[in-house]
Parts: sequence; C-alpha cells; structure tokens
Amino acid sequence: MSYFCRAFIGGLPRRHKRYMEILLYTGLFILSLSVLLRASGWFVDSAERIGLSLGISSFIIGLTIVAFGTSLPELATSIASVFSGESEIVVGNVVGSNITNIALVLGLSAIVAKRIELQYNIWHIDMPYLWASAFLLWFALRDLDFSLFESCLFLVGLFVFLGYSLKTDSEESAQEPVPGPAVGWKTYAMLIVGGALVWLSADYTILAIQKLSAIAGVNPEIIALSAVALGTSLPEVIVSINAARRGKAAIAVGNVLGSNIFNTYVVMGIPSLFGKLEIPPDINKTFLPLMVAMTILFGIMANNKKITRWEGAALLLFYAYFASELFKSAG
Repeated sequence: MSYFCRAFIGGLPRRHKRYMEILLYTGLFILSLSVLLRASGWFVDSAERIGLSLGISSFIIGLTIVAFGTSLPELATSIASVFSGESEIVVGNVVGSNITNIALVLGLSAIVAKRIELQYNIWHIDMPYLWASAFLLWFALRDLDFSLFESCLFLVGLFVFLGYSLKTDSEESAQEPVPGPAVGWKTYAMLIVGGALVWLSADYTILAIQKLSAIAGVNPEIIALSAVALGTSLPEVIVSINAARRGKAAIAVGNVLGSNIFNTYVVMGIPSLFGKLEIPPDINKTFLPLMVAMTILFGIMANNKKITRWEGAALLLFYAYFASELFKSAG
C-alpha cells in the first residue's frame, strides 16, 4: 500500500504532490479505521465465546486473550522501529499507549457504560501487578538505559503475572463451575480472522498517521507519544467501547489492565532483544511520571469495585492535559 501510494504520487506534478499525499493517507486512515471497527467486534465476540466455553471468566478473557491481541500492533510497530533505526519510538509507544489506555480508553468506556461495576476484585493481584510494572519501568529508565538483563527481567515478570492470573481463575472456576456452550470451528476462524484484521488495519492506520505527522514536521519522539501511541491504542479503544456498549464492562477493564501490563513487559522486553533501545531524555520529565500517576489513579478509582461516568470524565481531562503537553513539546 505504501509502495503504491509513493508510485502514484511520484507521477504527479510537483505542486500537486503534497495535496495528494494528504488526501491519500487521509483516505487510508478512514478505510483502515473502518476495518478496525468491524474486525474488533468479531474478535471480542469470538474470544468471549471461546473463553466461556472453556470455563474462563470474562475478566480473564479481557486480561489475556483480548489484551494480547490488541497489544500486537504496539509490539509489531516497536520491533519494526528497532530494525529501521528509530528505536526511540519504542519507549514513547509504551508510555503513550499506557496513558491513552487509562485516560482515553477507560474514560470513554466509563462514559459509554455510564457505570462500570466490577465483580472481580482486581486488588487481589492484578492492580498491584500493574502498579509494579509501572514503577519498574520508571526505575529502569531513570538512567536512560535499558539493558539486556532488564529486558529479560520484564519478560519473566509477564510470565509470572499470567501464571498467577490463570491459576487464580482456575481455582475460582473450580469452586463455582459455570460451563459455557460449546463453539464450532467458525468461532475459532472468526477469532483468527478478526485478530489478523485488527493487527493489519491498525498497522495501516499507524502508517497513515505517521505519514500525515511527517508532512506536518513532527519529530519521531512526539510522533511515538501521540500518533503512534494513539494509533496502536485504537484496538483497545474500539474493543473496550464495544464491550462497554454491550454490557461487558469486565472485558473493558480487563483489557486496559492486561494491555498496559503487556505493553510494559512485552513491548519493552522483546524489541530490546533485536537491538539497543534509545531512551529519549525528555521522557522522564513529564510523560513517564504522568503514566505512573495515571496508573495510581486507576487503582484508586477501582478500589470500590466501580468506575462512574464522572470518574470517566476526570480521566478524559487528564488525556486532554497529556495532549496539550504533546502540542507544547511539538511546538
């Protein structure tokens, strides 16, 4: 698609090239976003049906299957950035996506659902582990270096978290077994097709946003924190809002929790295995502390096992502040 766009634009008169670039990449953005909307619905529905048929709770489905599937764009983009020599995009992608997931995704989900009721007590392990991942990332990046040992440490942390979450859910299911309806091969096919389309459409959405941002002359660090972070968080936005609209708020909250943990451990850990990560000095001044603050605020809001529409509005105010800081940095 990118090659086709360049070939088509290259044959135009010089004075029309800039206009056509904006037009083509805007069209690509709209098309990719439309596919993303439809594919995410397939993915979350089939993932829930499969999980319920296996006796897994909706929260754990959001925490693992849906969260990993919607975090794939962040991982793919970060690995590609390392190979392309722009590894500073990785940390900006992680920090920006984590802020977006809490402030924008959770905020919009709470407003759409009006009130998110949590049946699952996320303070047993999930929220403390999310806090731990945020603080670990903060301390790991204080010296502006991310070593191979830290990369392996992050990946070990992910496996410990997944193992404990699945073990806890199995124990609860054993106490109160709730068998779900069996699913056929079409459901598994829809899961695979939906997940693939989410990844591909998000990838092309990111491409369009990056190209449009480059035309505007924005530097890679700001692109990573804003356009790339927002683009790679679009699956979380759409999946969580769809889940909230259908009365499946547990998936929305589990998706935010799981996605942020996956982002911190996987998107930081795996790309660093392919090359040295460059840590932008400005990341520790505003954006990384803001990510930690948003993580703590998420825990405080969820302490009473509910997130109200007003709390969702407060989260959106923080996202507006985040966006304003990005515009200030870009200027």
